[in-house]
Amino acid sequence: MQGIKLGNKEAKYPIIQGGMGVGVSLHKLAGNVSKEGGIGVISTADIGYQEEDFKTNPMKANLRAIGKEIKLAREIAGEDKILGVNIMVALSNYKEIVKECVKNKIDLIISGAGIPKELPEYVKGSNTKIAPIVSSLRCCKLIVKHWLKKYQYTPDMIVIEGPKAGGHLGFKREELDEENQPKLEEITKEVVSYVKEVEEETNKKIPVISAGGIWDNKDIKRFLDLGASGVQMATRFVTTFECDASNEFKKAYLNASKKDIKIINSPVGMPGRAIYNNFIKETEKEKCKINKCYNCIKTCDVANTPYCITKALINAVKGNMEKALIFCGSNVGKAKEIISVHQLMQELASI
Repeated sequence: MQGIKLGNKEAKYPIIQGGMGVGVSLHKLAGNVSKEGGIGVISTADIGYQEEDFKTNPMKANLRAIGKEIKLAREIAGEDKILGVNIMVALSNYKEIVKECVKNKIDLIISGAGIPKELPEYVKGSNTKIAPIVSSLRCCKLIVKHWLKKYQYTPDMIVIEGPKAGGHLGFKREELDEENQPKLEEITKEVVSYVKEVEEETNKKIPVISAGGIWDNKDIKRFLDLGASGVQMATRFVTTFECDASNEFKKAYLNASKKDIKIINSPVGMPGRAIYNNFIKETEKEKCKINKCYNCIKTCDVANTPYCITKALINAVKGNMEKALIFCGSNVGKAKEIISVHQLMQELASI
C-alpha cells in the first residue's frame, strides 16, 4: 500500500480523515490520524465555537482558533506529517479563513461546498497545497480548466465526494435517491482517466482521492485498484476515542441504523445526509426562533431558515442531542464500539 505524497512530505497510508464540523474533527482527531500515518483534517466550520467571544465576534474567534488548533495538532502529529484543513467555499469569511490557515503553514487545504474558483490566488507564495472537492467529471474539468487558464495552477490533489458521503452534498436532491445515485466507482474511473491527461500536459502528479461510503480495507483496495491514489473517510473516525465530539455524539452514531438516516434540506440551501432525529422532525413542522445570526454561510436566509445551523451543530458536538443536527455518512451505525485511531488505522491499512 503506497502512501500519499504532497510536496516534500508523504503520508504512510493512502487514507485521509474527512473534515467534520462543527468541532467534530479538531486537533485531537486530526493530529492523531496524521501521527498514525494518514492525513488528518481539521474542520474550520465555526472552529472558534469554544472561544469566549464567539457569540459577540464569531469571525475573530474563528480566526484565532485556527492558529490554536493547527498548533495543537502539529504537537501531536509531528512536523514531518501531513496535516490538512477543510474549508467550505460557502463560508462567509472564506478568503480570510484560507489566508489564516496559510499563515499558520497548513500543509493541505481541501475545499468544497461550492466551487473554489479563487483558491490558488489565496495560497500564492506559500507551500500550502490545495485540493478541490468535486462530485463529477464535469465539475472536475470546470475547476481544472479555470485554475489553469486564470492562475496557471494545477490542483495538488482532487477529492471526489460521492453521493453516500455525510453532511452537505454536491448533488441534486433527485440524484440522492438510491435508484438514481451516480456510482462513486464510475465517477472515480472518469476522473482518474481525465487527470492522467492533465498530468501528461502539466508534468505534475495529481493524487485522486475517492470519498463517500468507504468503510473498510476492502473498499479502500477497490478504489486503489480503480486508479485512485487514496480514499477519504469520515464516519469511521467519529467512533474513536480521539474524535473531538462528545460521547453523546459518538453514541448517536453507534446506535443509529439505516432507517434513521435521511437526506434533509439543510437550512443553508443544500441537501445533506443526517440522522433523522426528533429535532429535525420538529423543525419540519415548526420553525425555530432565531435570536442570533453567526453569519456562518453565505447562502443562509435567516428570515426563512427553519433553524440556526450553527447552533444545531454546536449542540450536536457538545452532546445536547435534543436540539442537535447530526450529520453522518451512509454507513453510520455499522461501528459497534469506540476504538483508538491507532487500532482503526492498523485495521484499514491491512490490505
